[in-house]
Order: sequence, then C-alpha cells, then structure tokens
Amino acid sequence: MPWNLTSPTAQLGDIVQLVGLRHKHFIFTLTEGGELHTHRGIVKHDDLVGLPWGSQLFSHMGSPFFLLQPMLGDILTNLPRNTQILYPKEIGFLLTTMGIGPGQRVLEAGTGSGSMTIALAYSVGKSGKIYSYERRPEFQNLARKNIVRLGLDEQVEFKLGDIADGFEERDVDALFLDVPNPYDYIPQVRQSIKSGGFFGALVPTTNQAGRLIQSLQRNQFAFLEMCEVLLRYYKTEPTRLRPTDRMVAHTGFLIFGRKINIIEDPRSVDLLKEIGMLSKLDDPEQAFSGAPVEEAAESEE
Repeated sequence: MPWNLTSPTAQLGDIVQLVGLRHKHFIFTLTEGGELHTHRGIVKHDDLVGLPWGSQLFSHMGSPFFLLQPMLGDILTNLPRNTQILYPKEIGFLLTTMGIGPGQRVLEAGTGSGSMTIALAYSVGKSGKIYSYERRPEFQNLARKNIVRLGLDEQVEFKLGDIADGFEERDVDALFLDVPNPYDYIPQVRQSIKSGGFFGALVPTTNQAGRLIQSLQRNQFAFLEMCEVLLRYYKTEPTRLRPTDRMVAHTGFLIFGRKINIIEDPRSVDLLKEIGMLSKLDDPEQAFSGAPVEEAAESEE
C-alpha cells in the first residue's frame, strides 16, 4: 500500500511527509532518483529510503526537516481538488456518528475530489466497500486518481449518473449525501439503506437543513440530529498557552438520522411525537385513520 502506516522505515513507493521550519510540510511519493525542490533547498528521495520515521534530515542548503508518515487529515487537506472538500473536523465526526467501521457497505453521493471517499474507504478496510456516485465525469476522474494514489481503489466502486434515478445498491449500512439538494433524494435513500441504517448529510445553509429535516421525517427517518463542528487550536507554549489567532469555524451543517419502520398502532403515538413524526397529531384515531403516517403528517402542515 503506497500510504505506509505500518513499516518502521520509509521505502520506495511510500507516500511521505517532510515537515520543516514554521511547520511547512510537503507530501509526496518516494521514487528512485526523485528530488523534492523547495525554497529551502533540494532533498533527494534516495536519501530518505530506509530512514526510520521521525528522522531528522537536511536539504542541500542545510535546512532541517523531519520525515513522517502523513496522517489522514494531512492527506485530505492536501488532495488535488476541483471542488470544495470536506474538512477533517467534519469527516471525523461523520465517521463516528454514522458508525462507519471495518467490513461495512457504505454509499455516498457527491464524490467531488474524493476526500470523504478516501476516509470512508480507509475506515471500512479491505473487507468493506464504498459505492460513490457522481454526475460529473471530470470530478470522478480526479477522485479516482486521488484514491488510486493512496492504494484504496479496491475498496471503492465508482458510479457515474444522476441519483434522481435511484441507487443500484440495497441494504447498505450507511449512506452519506454531499449534494446541493439532498432533500430531493430521500425516497431514493430510503430504498437503498437497510432498516436501522445510518444517514448523514452536509449542507451549508439553514434553509437547506430545514428542508432536509422535513423530508427525512416524511420518509420515516428518526432520531434526527443537526450540528456544526467548530475547531480551535491553541499555541503549545507552556508558559503562554492561548488560542491561535485563527480558527476553523463554520463550514457546514451536519444532519444525521436513522431509517425506521413505523407500526400503525395507537400505543406508539407518544414515541412518534417525541421523534417528530406526529408533532401535530394528538388523536391516535386520527393518526392511524388509514393513511400512511408520513402522508398524515404532511397533510397537517
């Protein structure tokens, strides 16, 4: 695997990171006879082969660097891109909240440059599978190159097309949408996700978030949550600990939900009210008068 996280030393073909003064870093693949040209001098790839991770080295101008294995966040923020990518602060929260793990089948729509695709493929491992839908071939081609470079392509199956036509997969463990109008595709989402499965989406505005929440409720998704992730770093100087001058603030709203199956039984009315399915239906007989729950809820709006 080009992204080497297990061996003790750097080898040809590995993706490596050099970190120098002011934490300026460079991520590149070690090739025989290759050279890294920086404003602080040249570093020859052959001189890095066999060095233990964490080793200090110098450019031909004497500038110091440390040789490291790049972490996932470094990989994602340094991807070649033609679209805005998801930031690690959102990706990490998405992976844990949606329960993404080894062996799972996960579907995403809106591949973009592939940052979320990479994180998903890394998380599900070789025994899992990611199905990634994108309607623009130029985006998909770049994402494919990014994923092949990291050696994660066996875990990813790319699909080109409009998700309005639906997804081919069924009973996936989790599904993530990063598209401008996710609320238009929730019926298609429901067809593909397994019962109890995880749903997640990212939208930039509250207008989109409100419409998405309504669509999820109408299509029997419950335990909905909406949040944003704000990240603030501190200067690590023990005698002068304080926040850094800039922080990674709002980049999008995260919406989560679980696919449920409702039984038309008056005994469930209180629970359905709690999860937002019957917020305006107080009469159990009215709630279960013969119309499906989602239609009854919509008729009251």
